Amino acid sequence: MMPRIAGRRRPVQFAQTTAWSRIAIIIAAAATLGPAPAVAQNQGDPQMPSSTSSASGPTERLATDRPIGRIEPVFEFHEAMPTGVTVAADGRIFVNFPRWGDDVPFTVGEIRDGRVIPYPAAAINRFDPGRPGETLGSVQSVVVDPANRLWILDTAAPGFSTPVAGGAKLVAVDLATDKVVKTIVLPAATVLSTTYINDVRFDLRQGKAGVAYITDSSVSGPGGIIVVDLDSGESWRKLTGHQSTSPDPAFIPIVEGERLAVRQAGKPPAPFNVASDGIAISADGAILYYCPLSSRHLYSVPTALLLDRSAPDSTVAAAVVDLGEKGASDGLEADDKGGVYVGDYERNSVRRREADGEWTTIAHDPRILWPDTLSVASDGYLYFTANQLHRQAQFHEGRDLREKPYTLFRVKIDAGPVLLK
Repeated sequence: MMPRIAGRRRPVQFAQTTAWSRIAIIIAAAATLGPAPAVAQNQGDPQMPSSTSSASGPTERLATDRPIGRIEPVFEFHEAMPTGVTVAADGRIFVNFPRWGDDVPFTVGEIRDGRVIPYPAAAINRFDPGRPGETLGSVQSVVVDPANRLWILDTAAPGFSTPVAGGAKLVAVDLATDKVVKTIVLPAATVLSTTYINDVRFDLRQGKAGVAYITDSSVSGPGGIIVVDLDSGESWRKLTGHQSTSPDPAFIPIVEGERLAVRQAGKPPAPFNVASDGIAISADGAILYYCPLSSRHLYSVPTALLLDRSAPDSTVAAAVVDLGEKGASDGLEADDKGGVYVGDYERNSVRRREADGEWTTIAHDPRILWPDTLSVASDGYLYFTANQLHRQAQFHEGRDLREKPYTLFRVKIDAGPVLLK
C-alpha cells in the first residue's frame, strides 16, 4: 500500500463516471501535466538543440575519444616481439627480444640501415647452457649508460622459468669498439629461484665504478630491488617482499575492455601477478622510482638507503613513499628536468609526472598497444616500444591475438636523459 501524502487529493473514481466524464477527466489531467518531456538525448541540457537525423543515421559527426600528442613511428618489427629499447648519444638504437615463445634467433639487436642485426655479434646471442655466463639466454632489458656502454640485462630465464644457474648477469659492451668489456654474473643470494630481473638504471658516481639498480619482477615469488657494485661485482637485495615491490592484491587490470588474466581452456582465469617492474632514477640520483606491473601506484625510496648494506630492512621500508596512482604501467623513465615518465597500458597512453607532482598525458593513441620500455634520448625525444604484450596466447586460451608489426614510437619531450657520471 502506498503511504498517504498529506494534502494529496484522493484518486478520481473512474468507475462512477460516464464515458464523456472520463474523457473530460483525461483531457484535464493532460493539461495539468503539461507537454511531453523532450527526447532523452536533450534531457541533460534543455538549451541543446536537437540534432537532425535521417533514415541512414545521424547527419552530424558523433564525439569520439581524442588523441593527445603526436607519436612518430620509428621502426616496425615483423618478427619477434621486442620489449626493451635504448638510444645512445650518437643516435644508435638498440633493442632486445626476450625468449618467451617467439622464434628469437638473437636476443639483442641494433637497428641499422632499416633492419635489426644481432648485437654485439651473432655468436654471443646463441645461448650455450654449458657457458651460461658467456652467452645470452633471454634478455629483458638494454640500457646505454653515461660512459657510452650498452648494458645487457640477461634474465637467463626463458619463458619466466627458473634462472639457469650462473646465467643471470649484466654484460657491458663498449659502443666505441662493439666489444664486451665487463660481465657481472649475479649470485644465487640475489637472484633467487623465483627471480626475474627486469630493468636497470645506473649511477656511475657511486663507489669506484658506479652502481646499478635492478628490479626483480617475479611472477611466483617476492619482488625486490637488487643493487650491484659495478667495480667489485658484489650485489645485495633491498625491499624483498615489501608491499611496494609486490603485486597489489586488489588490482584488476582492464586492457582493451577485457580483464587481463592468464586464461587456459577449461580453467577459470588466474590473476597475472607481476612484482616490481618499472624503474627510474631522479636527475640528482637521490631517489629511485619503481612500480610493480600489477599495480597502479608509483613508489620512491632514497638511494642512500639502498646503497647502505647495513641499513635495516625496517629502516628502508619506513622510507618508502607511495606517490599515489599513476595508471597501470610497465616501464618507467626519468629526464634531466625532473620529469618521470610512465606507460599506461590500460589507456593506450604515456604520462609524465611533473616536478611538482602533477601528471600530464603526453601521448594517447589507439596505436599505443601496451607501451613497454621507455627511453629518453639526447635528441629530445622519448622512445617507447608498443608490443601488444596483452594479446599473447597465455591471456587468450592459447590464441595469439597479436598483429604484426610491433612498433617503436617516439614523442617529443624537449628534455634529455639522466646522466649520472
